[in-house]
Amino acid sequence: MDKTSEKLTVYFEEPFWVGVFERISGGELSVCKVTFGAEPKDYEVRDFILRHYSRLRFSPTVEIKVKKTADNPKRRLRNAKKQMANSGIGTKSQQALKKQREEMKVERRKTGREQQEAERQRKFDLKQQKRKEKRRGH
Repeated sequence: MDKTSEKLTVYFEEPFWVGVFERISGGELSVCKVTFGAEPKDYEVRDFILRHYSRLRFSPTVEIKVKKTADNPKRRLRNAKKQMANSGIGTKSQQALKKQREEMKVERRKTGREQQEAERQRKFDLKQQKRKEKRRGH
């Protein structure tokens, strides 16, 4: 049975507050970045998760090594303090976000090209129709 863990990191990235959802499942990491705008309150973050989590678009997965966490409560407290002091997100998460951005860029280019081609075809058809009407001698 695979263990799945999810983590939300909220930090200030000039000029907005940003939330990064990290999902680790079966040794693979996928990430989603959300811009909150003003500093979100705890209840606003909870409400956002409850309402919009299913619509989040996570990045393609990146292979990672999952470290076994210690059960020692002092070590857990130490790790929590370290995470609080460490602002931002990890490098693997940044790689996943970069991969997602690149895929979205390719998708945008593809749809843009299709729209451009459709517009050219429409103009060509319109021009052909006008030429036919001129030949009729109206």
